[in-house]
Amino acid sequence: VWIRVAIYSFGGPAGQIAVMHRLLVEEKRWVGENRFLHALNYAMLLPGPEAQQLATYIGWLLHGTRGGLVAGTLFVLPGFASILALSILYAGYQEVTFVQGLFFGLKPAVMAVVLEAVIRIGRRALKNRVMIAIAALAFIAIFFFDVPFPLIILAAGLTGFVGSRLAVEQFAVMHGHQVDEDGEARLTDRAAVRVRPSLRRSATVLGLGLFFWFTPLVVLLAWLGPGNIFTEIGLFFSKAAVSTFGGAYAVLAYVAQEAVSTFGWLQPGEMLDGLGMAETTPGPLIQVVQFVGFMGAYRAPGPFSPMMAGLLGAVLTTWVTFVPCFLWIFLGAPYIESLRGNRAMSSALSTITAAVVGVILNLAVWFSLHTLFGETAERFFGPLRLFIPDPATISWASLALAAAAFVALFHFKTGMMRTLAGAAAGGLVAFLLFGAS
Repeated sequence: VWIRVAIYSFGGPAGQIAVMHRLLVEEKRWVGENRFLHALNYAMLLPGPEAQQLATYIGWLLHGTRGGLVAGTLFVLPGFASILALSILYAGYQEVTFVQGLFFGLKPAVMAVVLEAVIRIGRRALKNRVMIAIAALAFIAIFFFDVPFPLIILAAGLTGFVGSRLAVEQFAVMHGHQVDEDGEARLTDRAAVRVRPSLRRSATVLGLGLFFWFTPLVVLLAWLGPGNIFTEIGLFFSKAAVSTFGGAYAVLAYVAQEAVSTFGWLQPGEMLDGLGMAETTPGPLIQVVQFVGFMGAYRAPGPFSPMMAGLLGAVLTTWVTFVPCFLWIFLGAPYIESLRGNRAMSSALSTITAAVVGVILNLAVWFSLHTLFGETAERFFGPLRLFIPDPATISWASLALAAAAFVALFHFKTGMMRTLAGAAAGGLVAFLLFGAS
């Protein structure tokens, strides 16, 4: 099942969360709605890819540390393999027209998946006018005023905490120990890992996590010195791993600037090529950093061949990006579970969930604009930010593929994999015949 989750997980965090919701909540019925949203809220508060951390959390709930390691690792592996293959093609041949054609069709289909995530999660989280208003305010704040994501989540949490004391029935729409609406206890309600949070356990988890995270960096530093490309990659992406609040797009701007201007690992346009790979391959969108690490090492291979250096750079980048994600989950999950029945915490997390719906809607609109239009200008009028697409750059082929995907998913209830496969095939034909127009 975790392999299915990973392979189906296209389109950034919104699409990935939608896939997990469909497979784990609706199809397999392993986890209930409230518990799924409770875990999602915690993942949204952490640095790093929230979808991968959500998978790790649910895997931990089912089978402890082993379950978390399996779920989190398998969520990353298909994307790692896909981007590694594309990086090798990109570096060695600079010609991936056939692959681009397949991915050209996937992007519009992902728009339908992301919208489905907004509808599914919103239908369950926005249960009254207060929650709807919070979702709308979160969307307005992040889309029109570029308010940092952590501030939105912090404000939502504080609003819910205060609201629990003033009008608890309006804010506590999620209840930690509540059984699902259909009355059926899910697998996690019966078999969830019971771990008591303690200082001793936390110290052990923290020590092991830091050991696995930093041991490769210490070895590289001692072996190759501080100025070597591999040491630079390890240190830089370790720093990025703890500053990835606000979603992948927020940190990618920082990574792109440093990779191009400071380190010279990429040319300016190449970061967009890497982002295109990550957007249209399975797994977390932040996996694009693997492409950056590959290209940086490929162009400064040192004692290795360029391809071997690129492979080592990709593995190192992935390691220091995702090992911290396991650490945050294994360290904090017992505390989060212990607070599931707390009224103030339930209200705060309910409000955060409503805000998350607005954030996912922001991603859906942003993704749609950049998929359907070749050029979308960003304009500021004081604090107000507007995205203004150029109508002359609309891709009619993408629009047609998006419409077909919407009809397939929402009207004919076509399965996600068949929809994505059909969109990829249609995109290949359109790309080869008409290009990206």
